[in-house]
Amino acid sequence: MSPPPRERLRELFAKVDAFFAHASARHGARMACRTGCSDCCRRRFSVTSLEADALREALAALPEADRAALAARARAGDPGVCPALDGEGRCAVYAARPLICRTHGLPIRFAPTPATRALPVIDACPKNFVGEDLHAIEASSVLDQTTLSTVLAALDMAHADAAGRPRGERVAIAAVLAGEG
Repeated sequence: MSPPPRERLRELFAKVDAFFAHASARHGARMACRTGCSDCCRRRFSVTSLEADALREALAALPEADRAALAARARAGDPGVCPALDGEGRCAVYAARPLICRTHGLPIRFAPTPATRALPVIDACPKNFVGEDLHAIEASSVLDQTTLSTVLAALDMAHADAAGRPRGERVAIAAVLAGEG
């Protein structure tokens, strides 16, 4: 019997965190990602139902005052900023942040689309690898988005099946933090 989806999600998070640490150590100053840099948090995202449950679990472990502050930011804060972001540019739920947050900044390979024709696209935060050809970065430092999305989708489907919920549900992070989702 395989481990439950929540445990496998923790394993996936650990692998992505290790990948990020490897890329960051290898590329040092070429990557601007640091505590307090929050440009990638200047939007609101949705997550899988599995990731939403992980966020709910992390929220439940926070002191009531912190949960109330997060809920207030989620309901009335800047609609263009993730409500988990505090005034100092730090994530209030960093340990439970979803996959989309864990991958920001990394060079990511996206599968070809009709718009890109036959070649994969590699993209990264505009603050990272400035002036460099991202396709020249060694493959061991480029995260494959298709693989990552496929694994997350499989875990989320198993989670939905086990919970008797519809597959593929997306939940706004703000709704989770507000206690609505």
